[in-house]
Amino acid sequence: MSDPFADAPSPCIDICKYKRQGRCIGCSMTKMEKDSFPHSGSGEAKRRFFETLIARLEAEHKNPAFWVASYRRKCEREGVPCPLDDLAET
Repeated sequence: MSDPFADAPSPCIDICKYKRQGRCIGCSMTKMEKDSFPHSGSGEAKRRFFETLIARLEAEHKNPAFWVASYRRKCEREGVPCPLDDLAET
């Protein structure tokens, strides 16, 4: 079985407005993180990045449900499996 994170689309949900410490208000990534995500390595490295991103949203007292729902829609539009399903199973 292939790693669903290996070809995961970027966590960017196309809001791209930067505030709080240079982080996007939609996905909480910095511009550098957005630029580097496609080249961020193995599926396991991407999995850790997604876990870190969700933890960051929670630490900022944001409910990650908005981002999760938006990311799922993005995966559906792109016709790829949502790797977040794999996170829920672990």
